[in-house]
Amino acid sequence: MSKVLIVDDQQSILDVLSIMLKREGFEVFTALSGEEALRVVRNDNIDLTIADIKMMPMDGIALLEGIKKIDSEIAVIMMTAYASIQTAIDAMKKGAFEYIIKPFKMDELRLLIQRGLKQRSIIQENRSLKQQIQQKYTFDQLIGSSKQMQDLFSIIRKVAPTDSTILVYGESGTGKELVARAIHYNSKRRDKAFEPINCAALPESLLESELFGHVRGAFTGAYADKQGLFVVADKGSIFLDEIGGMSTAMQSKLLRVLQEKEIKRVGDTKQRKIDVRVIAATNEDLAEKVKKGTFREDLYYRLSVIPVELAPLREKREDIPLLVRHFLDRQNKKAGRERKINPEAMDVLTSYDWPGNIRELENVIERGSTLCEGDVIVAEDLPPRLLNGADSRRRGDYTLKNILKDSERRHIRNVLRKTDGDKKKAAEILAISVPSLYRKLDQLDIRDF
Repeated sequence: MSKVLIVDDQQSILDVLSIMLKREGFEVFTALSGEEALRVVRNDNIDLTIADIKMMPMDGIALLEGIKKIDSEIAVIMMTAYASIQTAIDAMKKGAFEYIIKPFKMDELRLLIQRGLKQRSIIQENRSLKQQIQQKYTFDQLIGSSKQMQDLFSIIRKVAPTDSTILVYGESGTGKELVARAIHYNSKRRDKAFEPINCAALPESLLESELFGHVRGAFTGAYADKQGLFVVADKGSIFLDEIGGMSTAMQSKLLRVLQEKEIKRVGDTKQRKIDVRVIAATNEDLAEKVKKGTFREDLYYRLSVIPVELAPLREKREDIPLLVRHFLDRQNKKAGRERKINPEAMDVLTSYDWPGNIRELENVIERGSTLCEGDVIVAEDLPPRLLNGADSRRRGDYTLKNILKDSERRHIRNVLRKTDGDKKKAAEILAISVPSLYRKLDQLDIRDF
């Protein structure tokens, strides 16, 4: 039930409006003065206020300003006599939702109330969505305990509050866009737009239009003006993925944008100032492309103010079990059931080299969760390429020493899983001391427990 506050220094008006609004199903609060109204706003979660402009000693304008300081999202409708319309218009400039002229019909007020409450609802929904998005891209959602991931967290914390241009390096599937979003949503620009675009996926003419916009008639098919992503992302961030695939002509135009902080739409003669943070990403060696003359050196240095390098999954295998659990939890929530993964399947996953990196791992977990017949994902539920790759990896370690080492690693990992990582219990089962267990963990490179 929506809460409506009526404020007027005439009790008769309060009584009439209160009766009418209660019939409409609202929870109604009343106040004879601005001071009393502010106390109500502080103590109750008011959704909408209807206030007279002409009141003493605090008038409606002063009340409006006080309400907005307490809760800027409360919709405020001002009641005014015809002679005070200009005052009501001034009130709207200061944040009032709307005004209504006395005497008014109840249908008019009812319509305004509905619109005011709808606006408040939209504002609250938008705030909730922003909070969800920001939560999705907090550091907690970047999964990993490896040294590489800890170093990445440290870099993001340092660069996010700045406006510096970032260049993210990493193989396909390493999560470059996820890192870019984490930087944006942990920055002062978090409430503005984040606009991603794949520079290698579009031809030069279309990419220019997408980035900078165009005016009507600029080219065949340009039937109307269009805003580019740099304008859409004004005061926010733009993510230029696969920047290495951009043509040299487009590189020159992008360089001017970075230097001059302004863009010109295709077919336009006017420049427009923009304030956009640029985060670029590539899976190519841009320094090598600079040497070959296929990437501008001056643009390279403009983009790589702060380089961020993402390690491939094969170089941080200790993160694989954490990622598997994360993706499996997500699949379980979607399917409404509880699936687990057995130790043998986990060993296959940690043995594979993951050329497709985290994206490939996520797809494999989705496949395994879908195909497994029981509640446990087994090795047979995984793609054949993983099984073949794991077998090949094991065949490479054919010396007796390596076979014994691999067997010892498997056994210790299985015991740690059974004890949920409890080192003391695991040491007791293994019949060794806790210090000896820690030495074994270090020697065998077991870091996920």
